[in-house]
Amino acid sequence: MRADLLNDLNAERAARRAAILVTEIPSGEQRLVRAAEIAGDPLAGVLAKHLAAGKSGLVEAEGRPVFLTVQVPPVRLVVIGAVHISQALAAMVGTLDLALTVIDPRTAFATPERFPGIDLVAEWPDVALGQGVLALDRYCALAALTHDPKIDDPALSAALRAECFYVGALGSRKTHAARVGRLTEAGFPPEAIARIHAPIGLPLGAVSPAEIALSILAQIVAELRRAPKPEAS
Repeated sequence: MRADLLNDLNAERAARRAAILVTEIPSGEQRLVRAAEIAGDPLAGVLAKHLAAGKSGLVEAEGRPVFLTVQVPPVRLVVIGAVHISQALAAMVGTLDLALTVIDPRTAFATPERFPGIDLVAEWPDVALGQGVLALDRYCALAALTHDPKIDDPALSAALRAECFYVGALGSRKTHAARVGRLTEAGFPPEAIARIHAPIGLPLGAVSPAEIALSILAQIVAELRRAPKPEAS
């Protein structure tokens, strides 16, 4: 690989941005396609498909073999609220290769005993997400689970501003209608607020914390694999 391509690939990795190294076979000619550039690339369709899957591989493109080396950032799941659903999520995320962080200012809930081995941040979300404790980006999913607007709303606002690929919030439709009103007053446009999955999770008829956690993870995976996350150039 040329040194300039390696440097560019490492720069994208460090910035948590996705990219694809396209290698022509058998000539060996290479070029780097950043996620923000895919839509305008001649191989846009196949590049988008592989980026969404997060998988490298050999493909046939325009009648010739091409190897795609796909680089995507590790996906983070940020959960707001150290609640029972969060505990169930903690037991499931390991098999999905998701890095889980639980944020809750209520130290009686956010304890290592309740969340062994999990990254816990005992801060208010506006502090944790707004002052560099944890940076959100397009490869983060955020689930707000406290039912408390003082805790959930700042986290949802941060997730929308960061354009997280998934944003979900626990609560009934009535609860979400009130939430929409508050976010509208805070200056978020309707199209941004519409990105919030609420009520959170796929409609599985879930009842128990474990079932709700399963529905949330299923919805996150569906959104993650639905399409590549566009990135600003």
